[in-house]
Amino acid sequence: MTQLLNVQNLVTSFRTSSGKVQAVRDISFSVSRGETLCIVGESGCGKSITSLSVMGLLPNNGEITSGSIQFNEQELTIKSEEQLRRIRGNEISMIFQEPMTALNPVFTIGFQLMEPLKIHTNLSSAQAKEKAVHLLDQVGIPDPGKKISQYPHELSGGMRQRVMIAMALACSPSLLIADEPTTALDVTIQAQILELLDDLKNEYGMGMVMVTHDMGVVAEVADRIMVMYAGKVVETGTVEEIFNNPSHPYTRGLLASVPDIDDTSQKLKAIPGSLPGLNEVIPGCRFHPRCEFATEKCIQDEPPNFKITSNHQSKCWLEQNKEVTVNANTDKTSH
Repeated sequence: MTQLLNVQNLVTSFRTSSGKVQAVRDISFSVSRGETLCIVGESGCGKSITSLSVMGLLPNNGEITSGSIQFNEQELTIKSEEQLRRIRGNEISMIFQEPMTALNPVFTIGFQLMEPLKIHTNLSSAQAKEKAVHLLDQVGIPDPGKKISQYPHELSGGMRQRVMIAMALACSPSLLIADEPTTALDVTIQAQILELLDDLKNEYGMGMVMVTHDMGVVAEVADRIMVMYAGKVVETGTVEEIFNNPSHPYTRGLLASVPDIDDTSQKLKAIPGSLPGLNEVIPGCRFHPRCEFATEKCIQDEPPNFKITSNHQSKCWLEQNKEVTVNANTDKTSH
């Protein structure tokens, strides 16, 4: 598969009143055309900041401190804001969290949907409107000719999410980043949105990065999984490898917290403790304060990346005697 996105040793920091803190810590990953990579982890682990770093949409106090982000062999970290604007919404698009608030309430659906078409294409207003109606129809919105003149508050949450997807796909991007695209939607709508995204990914031949904490969503759409904890990548692998043979205790904890519909008597399992603060210094493995398998080595030394299979890697000392070590300074998944 053709590689679309290649992130290497990315560090994203924020300036705060207590000094500079790192939200994303030396992570590496890649995405190929036609592939879906799911980034999973608890809220606050750095999933969304990773996506915003790729898009060049960090808040004013955020910056990429070091590392490389290559899209179609173009280095994005050195591009100007004007150059990034030509890429955003055109070659790379993003579906943002919270469809209930992501759309501007004072503009019609049609106005917001036509905006990227006018910026990135040579379509006339009439042609852009025709394309906008087609996009709404493509994402399954009934009576798109009428909906285009309505305001966001006149649509349900599921319909607004479909509008967000239509906006992201307006210019036929090569890479789609979907940040919690099913948040706050009921289960039946979630299933429809996931099926729609998968169909459109195959139709457009896109690569897709799906950011989520929902392991059910991951099982539905992922080709590969990247598990993040406290700003770091702790495990990567294919969906089959992660679900059938999870290596890192954190990954096991995430999977164990999913309820078993076949055993209603079983109590839900929870990972003890909580994520460390961004400015909290934790020696060794950052997960060790919450890990039932932690040893003295885990407390003292940060684990490197251990190779389990050609596509499966884990940053856990439990794997030390099982396989050879991959480059300790990178989280890159082999292909």
